Parts: sequence; C-alpha cells; structure tokens
Amino acid sequence: MLKQQLNFKLSQKLSPQQIQLMKLIQLPTQAFEQKVKQELEENPALDSGKEETKDEFDEFNNTEEFEDGGDSIETEINVDDYLSDDEIPDYRLSANNYSADDEDRQIPYASGTTFYQHLVSQFNTVRLSQEEREIAGFIIGSLDESGYLRRSLVDLVDDLAFTQNIYTSEEKIEEILFKVQDLDPAGVAARSLEECLILQLDRRTATKSVSLAMDILEKAFDHFSKKHYKKLMQKFDVSEADLKDAIHEIESLNPKPGSSYAGNTKVVEHVVPDFTIQIVDGELELTLNGRNAPELHVSREYNNMLKGYKESKEKSKAQKDAVMFIKQKLDAAKWFIDAIRQRQQTLFVTMSSIMHYQKEYFLTGDERNLRPMILKDIATEIDMDVSTVSRVANSKYVDTPYGTKLIKEFFSESMTNDQGEEVSTREIKKILETVIEEENKKKPLTDDKLATILKEKGYPIARRTVAKYREQLDLPVARLRKQI
Repeated sequence: MLKQQLNFKLSQKLSPQQIQLMKLIQLPTQAFEQKVKQELEENPALDSGKEETKDEFDEFNNTEEFEDGGDSIETEINVDDYLSDDEIPDYRLSANNYSADDEDRQIPYASGTTFYQHLVSQFNTVRLSQEEREIAGFIIGSLDESGYLRRSLVDLVDDLAFTQNIYTSEEKIEEILFKVQDLDPAGVAARSLEECLILQLDRRTATKSVSLAMDILEKAFDHFSKKHYKKLMQKFDVSEADLKDAIHEIESLNPKPGSSYAGNTKVVEHVVPDFTIQIVDGELELTLNGRNAPELHVSREYNNMLKGYKESKEKSKAQKDAVMFIKQKLDAAKWFIDAIRQRQQTLFVTMSSIMHYQKEYFLTGDERNLRPMILKDIATEIDMDVSTVSRVANSKYVDTPYGTKLIKEFFSESMTNDQGEEVSTREIKKILETVIEEENKKKPLTDDKLATILKEKGYPIARRTVAKYREQLDLPVARLRKQI
C-alpha cells in the first residue's frame, strides 16, 4: 500500500563555492597551475599579471539601477570589490618572489624506441614468410611490460584465428616463439621467471659457475627460490664457495628484460614541492611555493562594458542580457581570486602547524624524533575540519634539508613504550629497519627474535605487529633474507 508522508529533517550542505574551494585545496602545485590556466581561458573577466593603474572609474558606481522606459535591471555589482582604486585587495598583499625563469614549467616527454618497435625492427634481418611475420608480431604484441609472455599457446592460436584470420597450431607458434626469444634483450618472451633466467644464462660464456647456475635453474629452481642452500650443496655436491659463485651469476641476471623499454614514452613525472622548510639561525623557516600565488585581477574591459551600458541612452534587451552575463563573470572572477587567497592561507597555516608539531624532526632529520601525530591533532590546533587537513597532507610535498617529503608521511599512530611514553610507530619501524640491516645475513632474525629485540629496546610489541611493520617496510621474511 502506497502512502505519502511529510517529514522534517535538518541537514547541512556545502555550497558550490565551498566544494570548489575544497577541490582547490586538494590540488598540488602543478595541478593548481593548470586549474588557474583553465579558469583564465573560461572566464574572460579574469586577467593575469600586474594590473594597470586606474583613475577613470572613481565616479562609476555599479550599484545604480539602469533605467529604460520604466523597466530597470539591478546589476548589484560593486566594482570597488573587484577593482579598488584607493585600497589594495588582501589577495594582492602577499609577496610573490617566484620568477618565471627559475624553473622550466614545460612538461618533458621522453623520446625513444618503444619496446614493441625495438623487437619488431630486429625481424627485418630474419627470413620469415608473411604469415610467420604476422604471428611473430602478434606474439611480441602479447608481451607484458616486463617482457614476459603470460598467455598460453592455446589462447594465441584462438586469438590468431578470430582476430587475424590466421589458422595455425601450437607447434608452429612455439617454433616462432623460440625465434622471438633469440632477440635482444636476452630473456625476452619467456613464459616464466625460470625460463627467463635460463635464456640469459644460455648466452653467457660457459664457465664452471655458469654451468652450475644452469643446473640449479633447470633441476632445483624450487630450492633456489626458497634459499635452501644446504640442500643445493648436497644435491650438486659442491662447496659453499662454488655455490656462492653460481648464485652470484644468477643474481646478476635481469628478471624483467623489458623494463628498460617499457613506458619510455610516457610523461616523465616531476614532484614540485608545495612548501620549503629551511633552518635559519637554528630556527625553522617555512615558505609557500610562489607558484601557488598567481597575480590575478578582474578585467578592466568588463568594467568598461558596464560603463558603456550606463551611458547609453537606448538600452536593448540584448544589452540587458549582456549586463547580466558580465555580472556573473565578475562574480565568478571575484570568488576565484578570494578562493586562491583562502587556499594560500589554509595551506600555510596547516603546514606551519605540522612544522611546529614536528619541530624536533625538522631540526635533526632523525625519523626517530617524529612525534605521534594524527589528522585530528592538527585539525584541533588550527581549528579546521579533519577533511581539510587530509586534503593538504595527501597530495602535497615539502622540500626539507633532508629531501623532498610527502606531507602525509609525517603522520603516524602512537604506542606506549615500557616507560609509559607515547612514541610514533614510525620510530619503531626505523629501529626495526636498522636491526634487520645489521643482522647476520647467514642467519637472519625471525619475527619472534625481532619482537624480542624490540622489547629489550623498550618497545613491547607482538610478533604479528612486527610482521605487519616489516611488510610495510617491504622487507621479506627471514628465510628470503638469507645470504650464503
């Protein structure tokens, strides 16, 4: 049964201007510059660069009504808010020491031969029939960025039939695959890591260590991958020194032969720091990248249009529509300039709070001095919403005396040590990383032993927590850290 009901509820909604401001805050420097450029292109009432001196608009007041035969149109525009003659707007008071010559703003593109082109070009000197050449090209096109053939021969047979109208067999494809595997770089078109390494070893000069390395890959790859070195010495009846030489041969191979070519035509990504922190006379000094403070002002031409409308005796409907259009563009330009000012203030206040919260770290560069800090800590201190702090932290970089850092890396959870003090989990990870670096690689420490060592150092954490931190540091388990 359908019935209608009337309910009252209180809800809070962001205005379009607030939503746009949040989006501006989230943008890093390069993306922000693109946004400003886009806004300048879309809004003709917005101009960039230094504004010329104005003196002829003192008497012009746009709050007046423009009358036409009893009809009137209220522009509701106070041009003084856009183009002030007596006062300099707040957004023009911020210093901008950035020079256009200081940095190349063009996005660089890498040039060179693609991985696919590099392989196909090598077939120009190989005698192949037209069909074989098409099959070879299809195989090369099926390789992934690392240079591996991840698809089965059966799938290739089906795809060649459906897409290329070529009917062939697995044996024929495998025959041509072997020819592709003869191409450079060595190891290309392998179907597994094992085959990739074997293909590379096969091109090396036969020595005792190379022969042993080949036997290990062909007959005991599982033992090698799991670093069961004692089982390898027993199986092949070799000394530890001989095994060490053979493993050195294997470790010198390239497990991703296509990596030197894959993606070489993509845009080269550059990180542009949004902030700079310097140590001046023992004190921290924070500056905002000048590219975040573009010089923008409202177009004088639009102001002239309004003045011309005011002075005209006959006002057509088209002219009235034009005035309303001008008003909308002036409002949008004024808001965008104010939004940029608010963005500058928000970025600076947030980063300044983070800098002072982590003052000891920024003065020393020692990650063990990082204090536990969550988004709420900074949001409370600067009296802003947690989401605003998150937008600043997630996509902004700061240039420090110790390198360029992503701001969100300074945030971490806390735990209590054996003395009852709250310490950052980043501090524990740093100590864990140091312990693993200094361990005996012939007998690497298990997670249980690592937990014991950390407990002795005053950090009582469980083994599973050690495992979690180790994985976050991208460090393998003890068995895989073992070296001969």
